[in-house]
This record gives sequence, structure tokens and C-alpha cells, in this order.
Amino acid sequence: MIATITGEISQIMDGQLVINVGGIGLLLHATEDTCLACKPGMKKSFHTYLVVREDQLSLYGFESLEARDLFVHLISVAGVGPKSGLALLSTLSPEEIRRGITGDQPEIFTRAPGIGKKTAQKIILDLQGKIQPLEPLETYSRIDEIDTEVMDALTALGYSIVEAQTALQSISKEETPDVESRLRKALQYFS
Repeated sequence: MIATITGEISQIMDGQLVINVGGIGLLLHATEDTCLACKPGMKKSFHTYLVVREDQLSLYGFESLEARDLFVHLISVAGVGPKSGLALLSTLSPEEIRRGITGDQPEIFTRAPGIGKKTAQKIILDLQGKIQPLEPLETYSRIDEIDTEVMDALTALGYSIVEAQTALQSISKEETPDVESRLRKALQYFS
């Protein structure tokens, strides 16, 4: 098992990085956020997970140990493969995934491409009890409803999910507690 790799990024493709480690270029599958944060020539470390199939070996890289562990949990669910697991981690933060599982909120998972309601319910059913909540759910559920509405509005306006999430993460939840003010601040982020 390859637990971590450190090397120089030589190439960035859609959802993949080529990392030179000791003169060997390793192809690493990564989330959209990770790929966007990388530049050729950067030296970086990743927590990794090796997926072994009959016809191929695929290496998946994550910037945090928590993200890698969530990926391993997600792909342990029947019907969720590495591609879907990576799509979930590209669309949702580890905190959102934890809260979706512990708060029994399948609608959170359906925001990820390729994840339908049945698969979302299966993820929750299989992983409840294995994933611990981060904070009281009452606080989260209200914030999540607001952020979900803002995300939907931003994607309807043509922004990608990653762009919408980045804008939302830049906004303080205390200063802008309602949908209209959060949407206004998110649109200001893009201008």
C-alpha cells in the first residue's frame, strides 16, 4: 500500500496530476480543488489510496488524511466506485459529507454528479455509525439549507459547483445568516 507520496508536479490534467518521485512520473487522480491549487513545478505531498482492479492500478491523492479516509469509506459502499467517491469529494467538503451522513440528509449527496437519491440513501445507511458528527446537527441543518439554496442559485446562474463552493467558503456565516445576503456576497466575490 502506498500511504503518501511527495514529489514535484510535472503535469496537470482534468482530475489528474503527474508527480515526479525519484525520476518516475506517477499518475495521481485528485479532486478538482486539489488540481486547481497545483501548479507545474510545485513540490507537494499527498495522502494516497491505491485501488487495485483486474486490469489496472489507480492511485488517488488527497491533501488531508481526513479526505483520504472518507474516500475509503465512500468506496466501501456498494455502487460507489472510485470515480463517484472522487466526485463526492470534489463537490462536497469532508465536513458536508460527515454532516450528510450523521444528519441523514441524502439531498446533500445528490449535488454530486452521478449520485442519485438511492445511492445517497445507501451511503447514509452503510456509513452511519462509522462516521462521527463534527458539531450539533441543529446548528448545521439551518446553515446547510441556506447554503444549498445559495449553491442552487449560483449554479443556475452558470457558475460551476466548485466556483460556488469557493465563493460560499469566503463568506462569514455570522455576518450573512440569510439567503439573500449570502447570495449577494457570493456574487460580489465573483466581481
